[in-house]
Amino acid sequence: MKLNEASLFRLPGNVRVPNYDRHQITNGIVHIGVGGFHRSHQALYLDDYFHQNPGSDWGICGVGLLDFDYDRRMRDALQSQDCLYTLVERSQDGDRARIIGSITQYLFAPDNRPAVIEALADPKCRIVTLTVTESGYYYIEGSGNFDVNHPTMQHDLQHPDQPLGTYGFLTAALEKRRKQGLAPFTVLSCDNIQGNGNMVRKMLTTFAEMRDPELGRWIAEQVAFPNCMVDRITPLTTPADIKMVAEKFGIDDAFPCVAEPFIQWVIEDTFCAGRPDWESVGVQMTKDVHPYEMMKIRLLNASHMLIGYLGSLAGYTYVYEVMADPLFQQAVANLMDEVTPTLQPVPGIDLDDYKKTLIERFSNPKIRDQLPRLCLNGSAKIPKFVLGSIRDKLQLGGAIDYLSLTIAAWCQYLSSQDKQGQPIRIDDPLADILTQQARSGKTDPRPLLSLVEIFGDLVQSPRFVETVADKLSSLHEFGAKGTLVRSSQAQ
Repeated sequence: MKLNEASLFRLPGNVRVPNYDRHQITNGIVHIGVGGFHRSHQALYLDDYFHQNPGSDWGICGVGLLDFDYDRRMRDALQSQDCLYTLVERSQDGDRARIIGSITQYLFAPDNRPAVIEALADPKCRIVTLTVTESGYYYIEGSGNFDVNHPTMQHDLQHPDQPLGTYGFLTAALEKRRKQGLAPFTVLSCDNIQGNGNMVRKMLTTFAEMRDPELGRWIAEQVAFPNCMVDRITPLTTPADIKMVAEKFGIDDAFPCVAEPFIQWVIEDTFCAGRPDWESVGVQMTKDVHPYEMMKIRLLNASHMLIGYLGSLAGYTYVYEVMADPLFQQAVANLMDEVTPTLQPVPGIDLDDYKKTLIERFSNPKIRDQLPRLCLNGSAKIPKFVLGSIRDKLQLGGAIDYLSLTIAAWCQYLSSQDKQGQPIRIDDPLADILTQQARSGKTDPRPLLSLVEIFGDLVQSPRFVETVADKLSSLHEFGAKGTLVRSSQAQ
């Protein structure tokens, strides 16, 4: 049955559907970057909220910015389905399907950029949320400064009424609101960046000041930028997922979403224009997100880096396959143990239990999370997920073996071949320079480690360079599994 509002109440009884009137909801939130994660996470929390609070003014207007196939597919799917979609939570206990109704509108910016600016400038919009990936914040990794020379930023500075990037749209809308005497909206980043609110505050105000210093000051003084930590493993939707939803639940959904059962959202309670009562649906509001985000980024996301690159070198395809190999499961546990001394106490969290839960989550065979997804944009992820722990461990004098192995595996991955003997396609904005440096070094990681925009001054640490070089030589000589055997014997 084709999914849309007309078919909603004719779906099978094992599919939960919205029992609230979506037409009574107004959109108080504009979300930029509607992908799988947003649809399995924030949109789910709000769907739960609307079941408790019908007629809410916190509905979501989704926005796709990029003129890429993914965003065009999302536009076509959501607009043909009245913005409804199927979310399936998958575990060994079974699959549970529900229809999510919290997104009530979807705008595709390349079709109509002024319409996106108007939606953001509408006084009903009180929160703008973002999942634009780590590379969507336009900052230089090594320095943390705004990347003003990026072509997208240069375009948006020169064409303020036809922006391409997030900051161009936000600035255009905030300028309209300021001129009309309207209050600004809160900007809530939901990306895996430590201090994501602080990051977007710095980048957006810097961009706005380049447009108009007075506007930049107004944004800095008036706009709230809460930090938050988000967590739910959400693989990319595959044709097999679409087929599963059709066969198992009788739903013809062009772009369903699958996710693990685990979900977590911790938000700094700093909003300038109100917010939903998220606590009522399980969101944790706090004064300090930092310990939670450090825990998640340094344990979960860093482990994903090791699993992605080392698992790919061993010929695996899925995360659960990697974790079914005792050598790799132990390596992930060892990496997390290395990282743990760098973490602060986390209120309400037992770190040993949290790490055990991560191993269980990674091992879920129903979540067919593919390694290439984890390997995307390494130049943006490695600094955020791994390098902070390395710097802290160097200062503490602790072991960096598995952290360094993660860097060595990335270096080897950049110059490796796939099962067909072809160079692995590196999906990264810096792919050309990364592959060039990795190949030129072969077993010497220094050409890659000398990329200041990624590694900063870490190349000046002899212990770090020597440890990475040792791991890289081992990967060349013994392969991924052989290196893990040698590492386990050395302990």
